[in-house]
Amino acid sequence: MSAPLLEVKNLRVAFGAQEVVHGIDFSLAAGEKLALVGESGSGKTVSALSLLRLVPEASVSGQAVLQGRDLLQMSERQLRGVRGAEVAVIFQEPMTALNPLYPVGNQIAEVLQLKKGLSAAQAQAATVELLASTGITEPARRAGAYPHQLSGGQRQRAMIAMALASSPKLLLADEPTTALDVSLRGQMLELLANLQRQHGMAVLLITHDLNLVRRFADRVAVLERGHLVEQGAVAQVFAAPQHPYTQMLLASKPERDLAERVCAAPATAPVLQAQALRVCYPVPRPGWRGWLKKSEFVAVQGLELALQPGQTLGIIGESGSGKSTLALAVLGLLAHQGSLQVVGTDWASARRRRQDRALRQRIQVVFQDPFSSLSPRMTVEQIVAEGLLVHRPELSLAQRRAQVLAALADVGLVDDPRHGGDWLQRYPHEFSGGQRQRLAIARALIVGPQLLVLDEPTSALDVTVQKQVLALLQRLQRERELSYLLITHDIDVIAAMAHEVLVMKDGQVVERGPVQRLLHAPEHPYTKTLVQAGG
Repeated sequence: MSAPLLEVKNLRVAFGAQEVVHGIDFSLAAGEKLALVGESGSGKTVSALSLLRLVPEASVSGQAVLQGRDLLQMSERQLRGVRGAEVAVIFQEPMTALNPLYPVGNQIAEVLQLKKGLSAAQAQAATVELLASTGITEPARRAGAYPHQLSGGQRQRAMIAMALASSPKLLLADEPTTALDVSLRGQMLELLANLQRQHGMAVLLITHDLNLVRRFADRVAVLERGHLVEQGAVAQVFAAPQHPYTQMLLASKPERDLAERVCAAPATAPVLQAQALRVCYPVPRPGWRGWLKKSEFVAVQGLELALQPGQTLGIIGESGSGKSTLALAVLGLLAHQGSLQVVGTDWASARRRRQDRALRQRIQVVFQDPFSSLSPRMTVEQIVAEGLLVHRPELSLAQRRAQVLAALADVGLVDDPRHGGDWLQRYPHEFSGGQRQRLAIARALIVGPQLLVLDEPTSALDVTVQKQVLALLQRLQRERELSYLLITHDIDVIAAMAHEVLVMKDGQVVERGPVQRLLHAPEHPYTKTLVQAGG
């Protein structure tokens, strides 16, 4: 057998006295696809980036032999020759990885000039070819666009083009599809697989998405808290996992535990109802006419829905389909045309009658990323009690604190509300991702809403934590008869949580129906594509 392209032996990574990666071994052959799998904090990203010494302030030891050369023994000058040229990286979030001040074409051309010594004109022409190879339409025009002018899929394709600019032998792909819709994930996987075959490069994929591993990788290595607990061929490990941690990961698919209802005429009024709903944004017109009158972009057109008490309505669709615009309109944060009623009151009439604040108590929201939606300068007590200060100002400090502790107990953060005071003065950064999302749910529930808007509530979480948070939401719905408007691109989450589903495309509903019928017998071609991509 030929020598492996990369052989890692006894890799250890420490921050000060704290070791976070504990002597792991793995190898990667030329043209092979290896997936590093594990939860957040398992050491996946740290292990991969430490191979190129890209983790600041980390102490790295062991061996990482790339075609006979130990990367961990190279000088910084020698490593600069390897980074980007022989080993390239695709980062998780292209919006933060790309420089917002330069067109994407200039950023790709810079790599070509530095690593391949091309002239400016040659680099520009090669950039357009690279963008075209990743499937970007109008590559010459897109090369002149800034990152914020591209969609999520286009930005990720630009990142891939930049990584492939110098024809690397090894590609480190760090969660390359996490920020993308389910259909775009499929496109990115297919693109990476095609480019990997064309260039003959090896891929080290870092991910917690087991469906992605099953569809893309040849072998898988499972990390738990910095220890390599299992590795082998994907088919073998997924069919017969040996380690309990691997078994737990594979068993973490969300489970459906809802109060099912017979499809009969509802006896109560809907919690949320929309008729002929239309939401549009003003956009400038080209030329001097834009000074006089603006055009409009219609984000939601002619939408109708009805959500009953204790039910979950799932909204699925790609980026740009109108999901988030619908959520903002439902929350009363965007002007709309048509009828939009929450608990029997239309948003427009609520504003005229000064009922806006009372209506906002009935509807709350849980956002996608709890780290960015929770103020880092506020304590747990301040975050959770904030709604009470607005909607229940008559409560004393002791009464508010008691309700905060009860809310923390409801979401499973405190075992006994009588003995949870030590949690109150902590800050969000002191908690894990799952704990922060529970805090966000407690903040929403403390004012006693009837409707929760769940905007991708688990997409930023690991599979095991996702399962726990969804089980919590299901329990709360049963106990409180809450209604959920669930916006997600995860088909497994829809299958576990939704009673009814709306499929949106270009601002319109293309299909609707009970979740079982829609997922198992979709009728519209777009729905079939989404369901197939999420399977």
